[in-house]
Amino acid sequence: MANQAAAAAGPVVRGTWIERWEPEDKGFWESGGSTLAWRTLIITTANLILAFIVWFVVSALVVRLPGVGFQLTTGQLFWLAAMPGLAGGTLRIIHTFLIPIYGTRHVVGFSTLSLLIPAVGWIYAVQDPATPYWILMLLAFLAGLGGGNFSSFMPSTSLFFPKRLQGTALAIQAGIGNFGVSVVQFITPWVIGFALAGTLIGTPQTFTRGQATSPMWLQNATAIYVPLIALMGIAALLWLRSVPVRANFREQFDIFRMKHALVMTLLYIMTFGTFSGLSATFPLLIRQCFGQLPGAPDPLTYAYLGPLVGSISRIIGGPLSDKLGGARVTQIAAAGMIACTIGVTLYTTPSSMAEFAPFLWLMLGLFFFSGVGNASTFKQMPMLFAPRQAAGVIGWTSAMAAYGPFAFGMLLGQSFAFFGTPNAFFYWAIVYFAVCLGLNWWYYARRGAEKPC
Repeated sequence: MANQAAAAAGPVVRGTWIERWEPEDKGFWESGGSTLAWRTLIITTANLILAFIVWFVVSALVVRLPGVGFQLTTGQLFWLAAMPGLAGGTLRIIHTFLIPIYGTRHVVGFSTLSLLIPAVGWIYAVQDPATPYWILMLLAFLAGLGGGNFSSFMPSTSLFFPKRLQGTALAIQAGIGNFGVSVVQFITPWVIGFALAGTLIGTPQTFTRGQATSPMWLQNATAIYVPLIALMGIAALLWLRSVPVRANFREQFDIFRMKHALVMTLLYIMTFGTFSGLSATFPLLIRQCFGQLPGAPDPLTYAYLGPLVGSISRIIGGPLSDKLGGARVTQIAAAGMIACTIGVTLYTTPSSMAEFAPFLWLMLGLFFFSGVGNASTFKQMPMLFAPRQAAGVIGWTSAMAAYGPFAFGMLLGQSFAFFGTPNAFFYWAIVYFAVCLGLNWWYYARRGAEKPC
């Protein structure tokens, strides 16, 4: 009886660290474990939304900078859009190892507060067209602080939930967190259209489009989030706690000796790398492909739709993967991504705006299937590895996939520079997706697979 009572006892929290954490134990889970896990998910997800907002705010700003007087080439604009991806991927490598060392409470709290640096910096930089390009690049790099957070937030969540709920929990966190991309691309065109706080944070710039001019407050694009970042960072430090899963840097390196860690990295690059890469470059892609046509669309009118669709499909993909199996859903997602990418290449050199609608729908399809694949691959990883190793693999794969904005920005820029279209990049993407589809089928999805998951 005493043993049963001990097994049913819930978590005991002393300071930052929870003394015992056994989410697979039903009695433990029902005696307070579930409440603590879901509270952690809610707070961490709210912080993740802000992280994605800061990470992708540059993608919403770059299409407006030339209109307010910044003298930037197409190549420089793509570099600015790509730089947060370079920083995010690099910082995610560091974040991969932080949770077992410092714990959820400190990592989430302090990494969220660090977002104040780029958020405040952009307030001042966009108000002066004479701001040196290197400062813009530095601030774009610092925006990558938001991208880095994902590789500690998500592994943390995987430690809080039992395996049967990890697909759902991770999909909810990542899917809702990804809404930050849509939020920043949807709200930015609106919030830069009026004085947010009088002249307290600066005077308006003059935006020129064709022969028309209008006042614009680009500084509002990040200023609106500064109070929220401070509030949520403090909330994380006050209310989050850390599970007792500890390991130093060297102990965590065991994941690099695992074959399936490499395979899952390739699969997650296919899914989240595509989602993040297209989210960062979609506004510029619309501008470059359709911007010279009569009646050209405003890129920010449509750009938020892609990340929105990808985020929603990621939330849907989590429970679906829990029910059908992650490998099977990943197989469907990869096939859908290949089909949509082939279709997109037919509409990237348009002769009229009539081709915009099919281009947009195919791009949204690509976002949709990448979102589904984001969820299904995160279901596969906890099934393939032990909890601490699964958390490390989730962090590492997220780090590699976070280079998506950088890779997409650079490669799309080069494709436009050499060929005048993005198709060369998309052709290589189709080949990569096909390779990933084959790997997933061979190792995880086929009958008799080595590691069915």
